[in-house]
Amino acid sequence: MPSQAILEQKKAAVADLAEVLRAACAGILVEYKGINVADDTRLRSDLRAAGVRYTVVKNSLLELAAKQAALEALAPHLVNTTALATSTDDYTAAARILSKFAAKSKTFKVKTGFVDGRVIDEKKVDALAKLPSREVLLATVCNAFQAPIAAFARAVQALVDQQNPPVEEAAPEAMPEPA
Repeated sequence: MPSQAILEQKKAAVADLAEVLRAACAGILVEYKGINVADDTRLRSDLRAAGVRYTVVKNSLLELAAKQAALEALAPHLVNTTALATSTDDYTAAARILSKFAAKSKTFKVKTGFVDGRVIDEKKVDALAKLPSREVLLATVCNAFQAPIAAFARAVQALVDQQNPPVEEAAPEAMPEPA
Protein backbone atom coordinates (compact mmCIF):
# COMPACT_ATOMS: atom_id res chain seq x y z
CA MET A 1 0.00 0.00 0.00
CA PRO A 2 1.39 3.43 -0.93
CA SER A 3 2.42 5.80 1.81
CA GLN A 4 0.28 8.75 2.83
CA ALA A 5 2.74 11.18 1.21
CA ILE A 6 2.49 9.40 -2.15
CA LEU A 7 -1.30 9.35 -1.93
CA GLU A 8 -1.31 13.09 -1.27
CA GLN A 9 0.97 13.68 -4.27
CA LYS A 10 -1.35 11.64 -6.47
CA LYS A 11 -4.42 13.49 -5.19
CA ALA A 12 -2.72 16.81 -5.98
CA ALA A 13 -1.75 15.55 -9.45
CA VAL A 14 -5.34 14.46 -10.12
CA ALA A 15 -6.71 17.81 -8.91
CA ASP A 16 -4.25 19.71 -11.14
CA LEU A 17 -5.11 17.52 -14.13
CA ALA A 18 -8.84 17.97 -13.50
CA GLU A 19 -8.34 21.74 -13.49
CA VAL A 20 -6.45 21.53 -16.80
CA LEU A 21 -9.36 19.56 -18.30
CA ARG A 22 -11.95 22.04 -16.99
CA ALA A 23 -9.98 25.07 -18.23
CA ALA A 24 -9.46 23.67 -21.73
CA CYS A 25 -11.80 24.58 -24.56
CA ALA A 26 -10.55 21.51 -26.43
CA GLY A 27 -8.36 18.49 -25.78
CA ILE A 28 -7.10 15.48 -27.67
CA LEU A 29 -5.96 12.09 -26.35
CA VAL A 30 -3.35 10.23 -28.37
CA GLU A 31 -1.53 6.93 -28.21
CA TYR A 32 2.11 7.90 -28.57
CA LYS A 33 3.93 4.55 -28.68
CA GLY A 34 6.60 4.08 -31.32
CA ILE A 35 7.53 7.76 -31.57
CA ASN A 36 11.27 8.54 -31.59
CA VAL A 37 12.90 11.36 -29.66
CA ALA A 38 13.47 13.63 -32.67
CA ASP A 39 9.83 13.35 -33.79
CA ASP A 40 8.59 13.82 -30.22
CA THR A 41 10.73 16.94 -29.83
CA ARG A 42 9.44 18.38 -33.12
CA LEU A 43 5.83 17.53 -32.20
CA ARG A 44 6.14 19.15 -28.77
CA SER A 45 7.72 22.23 -30.35
CA ASP A 46 4.86 22.57 -32.86
CA LEU A 47 2.27 22.17 -30.11
CA ARG A 48 4.01 24.65 -27.82
CA ALA A 49 4.21 27.21 -30.65
CA ALA A 50 0.45 26.87 -31.12
CA GLY A 51 -0.22 27.39 -27.40
CA VAL A 52 -1.13 23.75 -26.78
CA ARG A 53 -0.17 22.00 -23.55
CA TYR A 54 1.03 18.43 -24.19
CA THR A 55 1.64 15.92 -21.40
CA VAL A 56 2.12 12.21 -21.08
CA VAL A 57 -0.24 11.01 -18.36
CA LYS A 58 -0.94 7.85 -16.44
CA ASN A 59 -4.29 6.39 -17.45
CA SER A 60 -5.38 5.83 -13.85
CA LEU A 61 -4.72 9.46 -12.88
CA LEU A 62 -6.38 10.79 -16.03
CA GLU A 63 -9.44 8.62 -15.39
CA LEU A 64 -9.84 10.11 -11.91
CA ALA A 65 -9.28 13.64 -13.21
CA ALA A 66 -11.74 13.12 -16.06
CA LYS A 67 -14.35 12.02 -13.55
CA GLN A 68 -13.80 15.20 -11.52
CA ALA A 69 -14.05 17.30 -14.70
CA ALA A 70 -17.29 15.59 -15.81
CA LEU A 71 -15.57 13.88 -18.77
CA GLU A 72 -16.19 10.28 -17.71
CA ALA A 73 -16.71 9.25 -21.35
CA LEU A 74 -12.92 9.46 -21.84
CA ALA A 75 -12.44 6.38 -19.62
CA PRO A 76 -12.88 3.68 -22.31
CA HIS A 77 -10.05 5.28 -24.31
CA LEU A 78 -7.56 5.18 -21.46
CA VAL A 79 -5.61 2.10 -22.54
CA ASN A 80 -2.00 1.66 -23.68
CA THR A 81 0.10 4.82 -23.72
CA THR A 82 -1.73 8.12 -23.40
CA ALA A 83 -0.74 11.72 -23.96
CA LEU A 84 -3.07 14.66 -23.52
CA ALA A 85 -2.98 17.86 -25.56
CA THR A 86 -5.14 20.75 -24.34
CA SER A 87 -5.74 24.31 -25.41
CA THR A 88 -7.50 27.06 -23.51
CA ASP A 89 -8.25 29.30 -26.49
CA ASP A 90 -7.82 27.47 -29.82
CA TYR A 91 -10.32 24.73 -30.62
CA THR A 92 -8.50 23.37 -33.66
CA ALA A 93 -4.75 23.65 -32.99
CA ALA A 94 -4.21 20.39 -31.08
CA ALA A 95 -6.44 18.38 -33.42
CA ARG A 96 -4.79 19.86 -36.51
CA ILE A 97 -1.19 19.24 -35.36
CA LEU A 98 -1.77 15.79 -33.85
CA SER A 99 -3.91 14.51 -36.74
CA LYS A 100 -1.28 15.63 -39.24
CA PHE A 101 1.42 13.87 -37.21
CA ALA A 102 -0.68 10.71 -36.83
CA ALA A 103 -1.29 10.57 -40.60
CA LYS A 104 2.47 10.25 -41.14
CA SER A 105 3.03 7.68 -38.38
CA LYS A 106 2.20 3.98 -38.29
CA THR A 107 2.03 3.73 -34.50
CA PHE A 108 1.02 7.19 -33.23
CA LYS A 109 -2.75 7.57 -33.27
CA VAL A 110 -5.52 9.86 -32.14
CA LYS A 111 -7.81 8.16 -29.62
CA THR A 112 -10.51 10.71 -28.82
CA GLY A 113 -11.00 14.29 -27.74
CA PHE A 114 -13.32 16.77 -26.11
CA VAL A 115 -14.68 20.19 -26.96
CA ASP A 116 -16.35 22.48 -24.42
CA GLY A 117 -16.81 19.64 -21.94
CA ARG A 118 -18.26 17.14 -24.44
CA VAL A 119 -16.32 14.07 -25.52
CA ILE A 120 -15.97 13.59 -29.28
CA ASP A 121 -14.90 10.52 -31.23
CA GLU A 122 -11.95 10.15 -33.60
CA LYS A 123 -14.03 11.11 -36.66
CA LYS A 124 -15.06 14.39 -35.06
CA VAL A 125 -11.46 15.05 -34.04
CA ASP A 126 -10.51 14.56 -37.70
CA ALA A 127 -13.26 16.97 -38.78
CA LEU A 128 -12.06 19.47 -36.17
CA ALA A 129 -8.53 19.13 -37.53
CA LYS A 130 -9.73 20.10 -41.00
CA LEU A 131 -11.30 23.36 -39.83
CA PRO A 132 -9.28 26.48 -40.52
CA SER A 133 -7.51 28.16 -37.63
CA ARG A 134 -9.24 30.81 -35.54
CA GLU A 135 -7.35 33.59 -37.32
CA VAL A 136 -8.41 32.33 -40.77
CA LEU A 137 -12.04 32.02 -39.63
CA LEU A 138 -12.00 35.56 -38.19
CA ALA A 139 -10.49 36.94 -41.39
CA THR A 140 -13.16 35.16 -43.43
CA VAL A 141 -15.93 36.57 -41.25
CA CYS A 142 -14.45 40.07 -41.44
CA ASN A 143 -14.25 39.83 -45.23
CA ALA A 144 -17.84 38.62 -45.37
CA PHE A 145 -18.97 41.64 -43.32
CA GLN A 146 -16.74 44.04 -45.18
CA ALA A 147 -17.84 43.08 -48.72
CA PRO A 148 -21.48 44.28 -48.40
CA ILE A 149 -20.38 47.46 -46.67
CA ALA A 150 -17.86 48.23 -49.42
CA ALA A 151 -20.49 47.52 -52.09
CA PHE A 152 -22.95 49.82 -50.29
CA ALA A 153 -20.32 52.57 -50.07
CA ARG A 154 -19.63 52.28 -53.81
CA ALA A 155 -23.37 52.45 -54.59
CA VAL A 156 -23.81 55.57 -52.44
CA GLN A 157 -20.81 57.20 -54.08
CA ALA A 158 -22.23 56.38 -57.53
CA LEU A 159 -25.52 58.07 -56.58
CA VAL A 160 -23.69 61.13 -55.32
CA ASP A 161 -21.61 61.28 -58.49
CA GLN A 162 -24.77 60.88 -60.63
CA GLN A 163 -26.58 63.75 -58.90
CA ASN A 164 -23.58 66.07 -58.80
CA PRO A 165 -21.71 65.74 -62.07
CA PRO A 166 -18.15 66.95 -61.84
CA VAL A 167 -17.78 70.63 -62.68
CA GLU A 168 -15.25 71.40 -65.35
CA GLU A 169 -12.96 74.12 -64.29
CA ALA A 170 -12.29 76.85 -66.81
CA ALA A 171 -8.72 77.27 -67.85
CA PRO A 172 -7.23 80.46 -66.48
CA GLU A 173 -7.15 83.19 -69.05
CA ALA A 174 -3.81 84.21 -70.19
CA MET A 175 -2.97 87.70 -69.15
CA PRO A 176 -1.58 89.94 -71.83
CA GLU A 177 2.05 90.65 -71.41
CA PRO A 178 2.92 94.26 -70.70
CA ALA A 179 4.43 95.99 -73.67
